[in-house]
Amino acid sequence: MLYLTRKIGESVIINENIEVTVIDIRGKSIKLGFTFPTDATVLRREIFERIQAENRAAAAGSETLAQAMKSRGQVPDKSKASG
Repeated sequence: MLYLTRKIGESVIINENIEVTVIDIRGKSIKLGFTFPTDATVLRREIFERIQAENRAAAAGSETLAQAMKSRGQVPDKSKASG
């Protein structure tokens, strides 16, 4: 992990198209400003981790459903599954 020291108003540039600027520092909280391409996704870590957990749970549920259908001889026809 890279550690940098920045003061209020100072920035860091990432990959020439992402800028992170220190906006404010109050106690243990730091307010950051981000400039990035419109096609980039920016998430707080806790939100990202929640999405990943939900995706894993959904994938596990789909696998369980597929296994249950297969054991009952109800294999879904993938050619009709376009949606």
